Amino acid sequence: MNCRFTDLRHKEVISSCDGARIGFVDDVIVDTKNACIVSIVIFGRSGFLGIFGKCEDYIIPWGKIDLIGEDTIIISCCTPSPTKRPGKGHFRENFKKN
Repeated sequence: MNCRFTDLRHKEVISSCDGARIGFVDDVIVDTKNACIVSIVIFGRSGFLGIFGKCEDYIIPWGKIDLIGEDTIIISCCTPSPTKRPGKGHFRENFKKN
């Protein structure tokens, strides 16, 4: 089965371990050297009325995906811990180190 990125974005991610609904795919991380998908990303949702910040993102490694169905993606791990997305200053900090 072939699948486009736009098709992935409409699929809900569910954990097979605890049955948690994690969210919908928002982005993918691609290894440009090997031309393969490394992870799928589910963006953190906005806080109350979009005023109080937003939750952190979920990054799920491609190897943890058990099944990609018509409407859902089943992952083999429990609900992953959210990870903080690098801020705007992240690039500048790394640039200064080099």
